[in-house]
Amino acid sequence: MRSWLLLRLIQAVIAFVVALALLFVLMRAAPGDPLSRLSADRPVSRQEIEALRARYGLDQPVGTQLIAFVSGLLHGDLGVSIEHGRPVTSLLAERLPATILLGGSVLLLNFTIGLWLGVRQAVRRGQREDRWLTTLSLTGYAMPSFWLGLVLAWLVGVEWRLLPAAGMQDPLLEADAGFLSRAGDVLRHLILPVVTLSIVSIAATMRYQRAAMLEVLRLPYMVTARAKGLAEHDVTWRHGWRNALFPVITLFGLWLPILVSGSVFVETVFAWPGLGALAAAAVGSRDYPLLMGASLLVAALVVAGGLITDVAYALLDPRVRLG
Repeated sequence: MRSWLLLRLIQAVIAFVVALALLFVLMRAAPGDPLSRLSADRPVSRQEIEALRARYGLDQPVGTQLIAFVSGLLHGDLGVSIEHGRPVTSLLAERLPATILLGGSVLLLNFTIGLWLGVRQAVRRGQREDRWLTTLSLTGYAMPSFWLGLVLAWLVGVEWRLLPAAGMQDPLLEADAGFLSRAGDVLRHLILPVVTLSIVSIAATMRYQRAAMLEVLRLPYMVTARAKGLAEHDVTWRHGWRNALFPVITLFGLWLPILVSGSVFVETVFAWPGLGALAAAAVGSRDYPLLMGASLLVAALVVAGGLITDVAYALLDPRVRLG
């Protein structure tokens, strides 16, 4: 097990290094100049532009820039944001808690409600409940998250005024408000973004779990478990569900980067102060250091998702690590 895990770790590190190099080169190869926005706000002389280009290392060859970036990365330095004039690490650290709160809530709901509903559909295949849930899951899966977010923000936040339509905190909240008041305020602002992302993600998880569970329910050992007199609940959850988890574990590895990349549009729609909105703004301003920092975080989550998936497979099925 140790040698197998070590091999997977080495592969993950190699994948991350390759992703880092590709992201850096492709970002520099894209058309446009990150300093062009400066002249749009106020007149900037050519000498000032050249000084800024030298300050951010943009006057160096791409290979030299990459070496400097990797050297800084090894020391925990991702550079200085061109748009904000602040270290990228501090900007990411400020936005990371909000993104973890949003993405973590979505993942929790996704892989609890989605799994339970998917198994319930499979057990009740062909019944009215299964047909209704299938229709709802297909509808939710087909909805673009940004469109759903706009509809919910307008309907629930503006028309009905049931929940806040934007932000993470009420700016009018008293400064001496207690912890419970502040937590309740954040929770009220969190509901609409979480519901928007959860509807789409839960629908996908339901479909995968239903299909996997239906395949397992037809296997001979499930028939044997029923013939031995086991309760249907035990047959479903203790014998069937574990073997139906493999496709969903793969889906979890794919959904893990939602902590950053998947919430870009939703964070923008609801003005949620997370990494998604920050990355979207960095794309518009061509802020290379900030965009590279956010992209590296997504790449790390993608690699981590794949590694977690491999480890989960190995724990559930020893044949994976022995093969």
